[in-house]
Amino acid sequence: MQLDPNYAVSDIDTLERLYGAPAAASVKKEVAYVHPQYRKFIEAAPFVLLATSGSEGMDLSPRGDSAGFVRVHDANTLLLPDRRGNNRIDSLRNILHDPRVALLFLIPGIGETLRVVGKASIHLDPDLLTTFCVDGKPPRSVLVIKVEAVFFQCSRAVLRSSLWDHSRHVARDDLPSPGKILAEVSDGAIDGLKYDADLPERLKSTMY
Repeated sequence: MQLDPNYAVSDIDTLERLYGAPAAASVKKEVAYVHPQYRKFIEAAPFVLLATSGSEGMDLSPRGDSAGFVRVHDANTLLLPDRRGNNRIDSLRNILHDPRVALLFLIPGIGETLRVVGKASIHLDPDLLTTFCVDGKPPRSVLVIKVEAVFFQCSRAVLRSSLWDHSRHVARDDLPSPGKILAEVSDGAIDGLKYDADLPERLKSTMY
């Protein structure tokens, strides 16, 4: 199918005529701080998506840990530990360039999600890092996020996707393994079979 550029929306007036005015509740639900009701969502969430913007473009990174791993320091501040990863540090590089961040919290079994917008900075205070230790291992750094907007998103997207419906879960073997992907995109420079064989133990030993 050929896409016709003449049908692309390029101005706010057209966009607003297309969608109409937002519902009153969708505006009223946004606050500039962590309301006690929103705090309950953050403390129950074991997974969050972190959006950042840098000199080379946008990035979206998954972060996960035990429920409540993103700490509500106060009504205007969140603390997000940066656990072990692949050391690409895309999000951290972006934050040094542009501190604006957006967070999307997901809770297993819950349709509503929580969105947070703010500005982040990277902190290395040893005393702060120690408070986030797991198995005696502190994070490399902690993101201090100054909150500017918080609101919940209704459950339509989750319901339409059947995200939490176990009967709709995809079998892992139906998709290429990490090793297979790496072997193909690297033109064989990475041994995919060995990568997959080593992966379970590597994940276990480097979780924190």
